[in-house]
Amino acid sequence: MTFCIGIKTKHGILGLSDTRITSGNDTTTSKKVYTVNRRNHSFFIMTSGLRSVRDKAITYFGELIEKNDSTYDKLYKAVNGFADQVKRVAEEDKDSLEKSGFFFNLFSIIGGQLEEDKEPKLYLLYPQGNWIEIRQGTPFVIIGNTGFGNPVLKRSLKYEEPLLLALKSAFLAFDATRISSNDVDYPIDTVILENDSYNIVENRFEQHELNHLSEFWNDSLKNVIHDLPAEILKKAFLPKKEDK
Repeated sequence: MTFCIGIKTKHGILGLSDTRITSGNDTTTSKKVYTVNRRNHSFFIMTSGLRSVRDKAITYFGELIEKNDSTYDKLYKAVNGFADQVKRVAEEDKDSLEKSGFFFNLFSIIGGQLEEDKEPKLYLLYPQGNWIEIRQGTPFVIIGNTGFGNPVLKRSLKYEEPLLLALKSAFLAFDATRISSNDVDYPIDTVILENDSYNIVENRFEQHELNHLSEFWNDSLKNVIHDLPAEILKKAFLPKKEDK
């Protein structure tokens, strides 16, 4: 399983992904973010699903970028280019994978800003090659292990928030997923693209660098629960009065 999240705010976009790869009882670490950083032309791709499918699609797309990158002046065109490679891999491998009991399940988050984009864009690409744009109304998307991080994001994240707060929310969503699932783990990779910067800033964080954030969050939750003004809940401990 995987945890990848993309967030769009009025200030730019960001992505965060774990790096754990699970195969049977074996676990390894591998990067799940692919980036292109050129003059006035920057985007990233994060993926979840079978590693072999991801690597093949990225390899095909890398060759396409080498030849045709200059033809992509808006991000949706690059998304379409990657979608074509995903469909190409599906045509080559989907039947044999499904006969072996595997699903063709390559979901992708693609974010960036190209020459003719008025602002950074963020897309969710489905395994079938179709996509949706992530917009102001719901400014985030998770692929892979999606269930545990949603509550944090829905309570904390607004489109108007600064990128640092969005990154904090993304980390807490990852942390909730890591605690609840043994196939999502450190290190984590982050990518940040501020409006009109055309430069993706990429970094990796190890667990020892961020442990204090997890501990602070855990302690804060415990204190807030203790201080919750919930006198009404004491009613649950009282015998119910019988109706006369």
